[in-house]
Amino acid sequence: MTFTFDIGKEGLGKVLRDYEEEALRYVWGLEGQGAGSREVWEHVNGALKGVRTISRASIISFLNDMTRQGVLEYEEVTGKGGRRRIYRARLDERGFRKAIARAVMDSLLKDFLEETMETILETWARERRGD
Repeated sequence: MTFTFDIGKEGLGKVLRDYEEEALRYVWGLEGQGAGSREVWEHVNGALKGVRTISRASIISFLNDMTRQGVLEYEEVTGKGGRRRIYRARLDERGFRKAIARAVMDSLLKDFLEETMETILETWARERRGD
């Protein structure tokens, strides 16, 4: 999983832009039913109304990126106007958060093995003591 991690932000905002988080929350809320890029785009722009407008191309790019990273999946359906993709969650929010944590830990362990392990052990010991 590839993303930029911003420690200054909170929650999913650490790795997602506001419209991306809104798009994912919308798809998660569909509980497996799925939605096309148009429905996601309309929802996101409705949710961000008065803040800013997001292009449909940005939504499609994000949905496809999340598909490549295994967060979403899609099926192609044929209907009026041709073929389109219906996106569904492959990972729920908890699974996505866990994938983020795994990616961050893997990266830290790769580049800072000793320091990361020391910090994990120190944090674990502090939590056990109740500090």
